[in-house]
Amino acid sequence: MFARTERLLLRPGWVDDAPALHEAIAHEAVATKLARLPWPYSLEDAQAYLSRPFDRHAPQFLMFARTAGKPRLVGGIGLELADCGAELGYWLAPQYWGLGFATEGGRAVVDIARESLRLPRLIASHFIDNPASGHVLRKLGFERTGKVVERHCASRGRAIASPRYVLDLAEDSGCPDDNMGERTLLAA
Repeated sequence: MFARTERLLLRPGWVDDAPALHEAIAHEAVATKLARLPWPYSLEDAQAYLSRPFDRHAPQFLMFARTAGKPRLVGGIGLELADCGAELGYWLAPQYWGLGFATEGGRAVVDIARESLRLPRLIASHFIDNPASGHVLRKLGFERTGKVVERHCASRGRAIASPRYVLDLAEDSGCPDDNMGERTLLAA
C-alpha cells in the first residue's frame, strides 16, 4: 500500500532503507517521544524493524519528502490493530518538526483507515511532555477521551502519563469506550 500527498510519498519500508531509517530516527529526542523505540537505536534495530512481516490490515509507512531529486526520509507513520479499530502512531526526524509533515501524512493514513481498510475507529495517545503531538491529533480530528493512562516508554525505561484520543470513522462505530489495557490515571 502506498499513498501520495502534496509533499509526501508514504510507502512500506524496505531492508534497503535501514541506513536512512537509522539516520532519521536515531535521536534521543525522537526515542523519548515513542513508546517502543529503544535507546540507543542501532542500525541492527532498523534492519530488524524493516525485516518484519507486512500486515496489510495494519500498514506501516516511511514518509518521504517528494523532491526534484532523491526523496528524503522525514519520518514514519502507521497503524497497529487494536480492539475495535487501530492505533495511529507517527514520528518525524527532528529537522522536520514543525513543518506540517505529521499532519499531512496523518490525513493520508486516516483516509486509508476510513476508505480502504474501513476501520470503525482510530485511537492515539502521546506522552504528556509532548504536547505538539496532541496538536497534530486534534488537527486530524481526534478528540480527547478525558482519560490519561500510563504508557511504557522503552527509551526512558518507565511509564509516562499519556492523554488518550479517539477518532470515530464510521457514523456508528459500535465501539465501546476506549480501553487499551493501560492503567487509567485520570478520568474527566
